[in-house]
Amino acid sequence: MSVLCLIANPNEPAIDTALMNAVHKAVGGEVNVLTQRIAVEFVKPDLATAAEAARDLVAGKPVDVAQVPLANRRKKLLIADMDSTMIEQECIDELAAALGIKDEVAAITRRAMNGELNFEQALRTRVKLLKGLPLKRMEEIRREQITFAPGGRALVQTMKAYGAVTSLVSGGFTFFADYIGKRIGFDEAMANILEFDGEVLAGTVADPILGKEAKLSRLMTLAAFHDIPMAETLAVGDGANDLDMVKAAGLGVALHAKPVVAAEAEVRIDHGDLTALLYLQGYTDDEFVR
Repeated sequence: MSVLCLIANPNEPAIDTALMNAVHKAVGGEVNVLTQRIAVEFVKPDLATAAEAARDLVAGKPVDVAQVPLANRRKKLLIADMDSTMIEQECIDELAAALGIKDEVAAITRRAMNGELNFEQALRTRVKLLKGLPLKRMEEIRREQITFAPGGRALVQTMKAYGAVTSLVSGGFTFFADYIGKRIGFDEAMANILEFDGEVLAGTVADPILGKEAKLSRLMTLAAFHDIPMAETLAVGDGANDLDMVKAAGLGVALHAKPVVAAEAEVRIDHGDLTALLYLQGYTDDEFVR
């Protein structure tokens, strides 16, 4: 048994009565409005291809469509990427901007996140270009230029309030992940460690590199440690190094993701913000913890 979800961005409510009725007529099931004009679900739709039918009706509207299992719907473990997922930037690109080389570094970042380059090699290449960047300037960037992705704090705080374990696992850097994880409320944060030469970047990153294998490993380790079945886990990310954990989780979500990830993930969210992950689990707006 499954649940069909229609989800819009809170800043662009797009699910009107006409759309809701048209989808209900096509797919059947019990209709529950989770938040007016933003999220609605159809429990146990009659049509096996409900998601496909809904996408045809939604075509052209800024509304995401997802069909998820009804069983084990509320997850007990959240594992999330950081850059371009829980925050709106790629941190390494912002560091590069301070040295006037953002375009060069961002081009490598894009290729790595699209799966065109080996992640570890691409990371070392980019970090080498940052050699000499002062710690003080990095602290300014972290404080003034990094912004949280909409809905992220609600996602983490709500899942924690209902008993879930939350982990921020990033191919970026602990310099940002520790700071961001604490402010959003994650139970833990893991990332790569930048090395310093006094008060400036040395241009190197400590071994071992945290990449796609480490992200998948952390998902499996946390699930085993907390005795959480994989069906009750949720992973979200946007880049190629997130794909293994996204595909392994009970619910894997590609959020505003690169094409290679969006094409293979169980669920893709192109319009909604991070609260979409709560709606996928059946939470209503009244249950959100902000």
